[in-house]
Amino acid sequence: MSRKRRSFTTEYKVEAAHWVIDSGRTVAEVSRELGIHESLLGRWVADERRRIDAAAVHGEKPLSPAEREELLRLRKQVAEQDKDIAFLKKASAYFAAMQQNRPGSN
Repeated sequence: MSRKRRSFTTEYKVEAAHWVIDSGRTVAEVSRELGIHESLLGRWVADERRRIDAAAVHGEKPLSPAEREELLRLRKQVAEQDKDIAFLKKASAYFAAMQQNRPGSN
């Protein structure tokens, strides 16, 4: 059986950890649901709990589920806008090159 190597974004790791932390469900339940190894999710949960504890020491509150969801939505929106901008740059360069190649444009 071959093993797939997958990489996960930081946002995904944090969100997956909070599916365990906020719901009170076990790491085993959530890992089965997400289709990831239990020890991997367990590490993410432990890391996120350490971050929450460290923030509390400095008097900072972690983001609420609604705030995390809004942050994720905004990050996705920015990523889509970046894709749009890259496409527009390529299209603009293409059309500029086409204009230079038209007869009589030299």
